[in-house]
Amino acid sequence: MQVILLEHLEGVGAKGATVNVRPGFARNYLLPRRLAIEVGARAAERYQELERQKDHQAHKRIAEARTEAARIDGLEVNITAQANEEDTLFGSITNADVAEALAKAGHVVDKRKIEMEEHIKQLGRYEVPIPFMADVGAPVKVWVMRS
Repeated sequence: MQVILLEHLEGVGAKGATVNVRPGFARNYLLPRRLAIEVGARAAERYQELERQKDHQAHKRIAEARTEAARIDGLEVNITAQANEEDTLFGSITNADVAEALAKAGHVVDKRKIEMEEHIKQLGRYEVPIPFMADVGAPVKVWVMRS
């Protein structure tokens, strides 16, 4: 059975390639998961339409990510924590704490999106990058103050 692949599949073929696969593999795996479409009279048109829709969705997601990054860019949040005389915290500030501070400021960000090289363990000012997509992100300034 001949199909046009909608995604790159290791061992099967590249995206957009017309490949010959066993009918059961196509019926039970490729077609239900929308990884391929059957070759037919209008298959090329369907493939181009699906690609156009995917590109449109990708541009829409990038625009939304840029809008959200612009809203957060340069934002400053304050986090209070207990510390000793040498300004060392009795614990640490994690990405969950930063997400909570952002939520209090009115910006809901998933804590898993916040990238911190390591937890904050000292009082002071830190810049925490928040990536929304591969090339779209915004830094947030985090002030850690003594409570």
